[in-house]
Amino acid sequence: MKFGLMVIGDEILSGRRRDTHVEWFRHILQDHGFSLGWVQILPDDPELLIRQIRQSMMAGEKVFSCGGIGATPDDHTRQCAAVAAGVPLVRNSEAAALIEKQFPGSARPHRIRMADLPEGSELIPNPVNNVAGFSIKEHYFLPGFPDMSHPMGQWVLDRYYPPDEHAPQTLSLRVYGASENELMPILEKLTGDWPQLKLFSLPRMGEESFVELGFTGSEEIDAAFHSLQQA
Repeated sequence: MKFGLMVIGDEILSGRRRDTHVEWFRHILQDHGFSLGWVQILPDDPELLIRQIRQSMMAGEKVFSCGGIGATPDDHTRQCAAVAAGVPLVRNSEAAALIEKQFPGSARPHRIRMADLPEGSELIPNPVNNVAGFSIKEHYFLPGFPDMSHPMGQWVLDRYYPPDEHAPQTLSLRVYGASENELMPILEKLTGDWPQLKLFSLPRMGEESFVELGFTGSEEIDAAFHSLQQA
């Protein structure tokens, strides 16, 4: 199973903040037997956000999105998710109650806006400040702050996607003293012999140059890797 990841925020693209989401989600997904299928780093641009979110929803993809669900004028993700999903943005009573409980006396008029979510959303609990994230159409919208979004992402995986006991594995070896061009006949034969697996070739340059060859998959991977070793 593969997941997409959207990292939203002008500050990531400009370099004012360094992204940590890609590496974290890659590791946590692998721990569950899943993989990171693609990554998009997107600006706070409503038109672009609507287009990208709508596209992945229509494709039926599973996506984590980090950033842009706050209450300031440059936060557009909640509104864009509603438009992309084709539903109105409505005040979620449960999310509103959490905000008012967390910030008594200062929830209104600004913080309460974070309870305006796409109609039909399910809440994702926030263990840091109780301002919930939300999910709709297997898209999981989280804050941009890693100390919030990462435990929230862990919660999503634990709740909805138990670890895959039959997850693909990767087996590889290093070939020294040969180039990819010289190995091409082997690569082409193995690709044809084991179409249910993904063969990869990664050349490494440096003081000790080599080509890493391997398979990723589950069905008959041990037999395929033995064939690779023999070849």
